[in-house]
Amino acid sequence: MKILITGAAGFIGSTLTRKLLNQNHTIIGVDNLNDYYSVSLKEARLNLLEHTNFTFYKTNLEDNNAITKIFEKEQPDVVVNLAAQAGVRYSLENPRAYIDSNVVGFINILEACRHNAIKHLIYASSSSVYGANTSLPFSVHDNIDHPLSLYAATKKANELMAHTYSSLYDIPTTGLRFFTVYGPWGRPDMALFMFTKNIIEGKPIDVFNNGDMMRDFTFVDDIVESISRLVEKPAQPNTEWSGKTPDPGTSYAPYKIYNIGNNNPVNLMDFIEAIEEKTGMKAIKNYMPLQAGDVPATYADVADLYRDIDFQPQTNIKDGVGKFVDWYVDYYGVKL
Repeated sequence: MKILITGAAGFIGSTLTRKLLNQNHTIIGVDNLNDYYSVSLKEARLNLLEHTNFTFYKTNLEDNNAITKIFEKEQPDVVVNLAAQAGVRYSLENPRAYIDSNVVGFINILEACRHNAIKHLIYASSSSVYGANTSLPFSVHDNIDHPLSLYAATKKANELMAHTYSSLYDIPTTGLRFFTVYGPWGRPDMALFMFTKNIIEGKPIDVFNNGDMMRDFTFVDDIVESISRLVEKPAQPNTEWSGKTPDPGTSYAPYKIYNIGNNNPVNLMDFIEAIEEKTGMKAIKNYMPLQAGDVPATYADVADLYRDIDFQPQTNIKDGVGKFVDWYVDYYGVKL
């Protein structure tokens, strides 16, 4: 198939692009290469994607004319929208960036899908949409009306917008709630990257909520394996859906939501210990209170994912952290 991937120079996007190219799909990559974090890292990811079946466009999702022209020229079969302004904490500092990329950009993608007969739209949501929910594990069939950050609110908005287009225009849409993705080529603003860098450099790491945190850390290869399987499984209407007892995770329209998480939460202190063991160095811990917009625990119920694609993430934290540290040491030329 011809698959258009936005955020193709990003952490998940570049890893997914490599996998789909290896499966002989034709990939159209879109990314704006913004400077939210290291542009050189994004360019290095792109360099891995040189392939006769890969075409790249540098543009912003919020540039409607550019997005329209790309869709009209390339006529993709499937769209995977991974481009977004990421980060819960940054949304407290620069909220407008989230509206521009995650809301304006997403409506441009939806309109392009509508006018170009796209067979399936897959888009990144986030575990952050569960917000104030405390019932664990988080289920796609739970109500998610209480986000705790603007980032989370924009991701819930994406799910609502996607449902509207599935309902109005019969576009199959699949939303993916990612749970704390980590692994090689990861983002420098994420905990594993910052912890590894500071531990190696002998600098303190900030440990929020005094270390009393649980995260459903999910290895990037498990994420992209899930997406690659879903590419060829467009969302289907739920024939048993009822407006009297509405199920948030499905619909009478071709709309579906999945959690993609490891289904095995890890204590933050155990996560740090895995980095310490791999590097052979001890972390200098700076204990901090829970940050605004953050939650103390995440835990994904992945029953629907396993049922529909016969796969669930399973990489354990020791192996996943080990692969990241190996990449970090090699990429930055660090000696342990």
